[in-house]
Amino acid sequence: MNSISDCFESLRDRNQCALIPFITAGDPDLDTTAEALRILDRNGADMIELGVPYSDPLADGPVIQAAATRALQQGTKLEQVLEMLQAVSPGLKAPLILFTYYNPILNRGIQQFLEDIASAGVRGLVVPDLPLEEASNLLQQAAALDIEVILLTAPTSSKERIEAIAQQSQGFIYLVSVTGVTGMRSQVQGRVKDLLLEMRGITDKPIGVGFGISGIEQARQVKDWGADAVIVGSAFVKRLASGTPTQGLQAVEELCRELKEAITPQLIKH
Repeated sequence: MNSISDCFESLRDRNQCALIPFITAGDPDLDTTAEALRILDRNGADMIELGVPYSDPLADGPVIQAAATRALQQGTKLEQVLEMLQAVSPGLKAPLILFTYYNPILNRGIQQFLEDIASAGVRGLVVPDLPLEEASNLLQQAAALDIEVILLTAPTSSKERIEAIAQQSQGFIYLVSVTGVTGMRSQVQGRVKDLLLEMRGITDKPIGVGFGISGIEQARQVKDWGADAVIVGSAFVKRLASGTPTQGLQAVEELCRELKEAITPQLIKH
């Protein structure tokens, strides 16, 4: 499994935009999560973001909140998620990015948490409630274990704050496309186009756009605006939860293929 930075470098060499699907661990169960990771890896995902279910997910919209609630009701805990990843990650090409809130990291201890996720094959980390001002300790310790901590910037962030985030973020910069929580929306805010242009003048690091991208047209639009990665969460989570686990996995496979083809015009469908 490559690092996130290596993956972006390879994609840039081929003039391709990355697809980063998001799913919630343990919804509907960890066996289905494991199979979903394999399916996404085989069907166009360049990196995969995996959410650890948390009882107070402030950044998540109703679809992902509901998935986290279902996973917690199943008894899904971080320990079980990491055990599952230890078994699955050696067979994946796409780097794994763990999405978790800061409190579980602090409860486990930063160093212990990072060592545990590194041994499970995780290559990236997104902590949506981690303030930039408190990030340096986590960033330094993560870098020593070859884990890239990806920081988020919002449409409301000042230019000075975007510059500070761009400087500190590892792997890529996660540009939140909307003000508010995650979720499926019919349109991507036009401000994202301006922000991407503005950020290109600040940094040469890859920029991934997420929160609110649910379909092919939005993914293609964000790619055409110059994003290096399209991050899609609620649409995958919703499909995985639809019908039986087998039906959910089939729906996830179809969406992954469709999105990758939409942002990779030269991709030949077999």
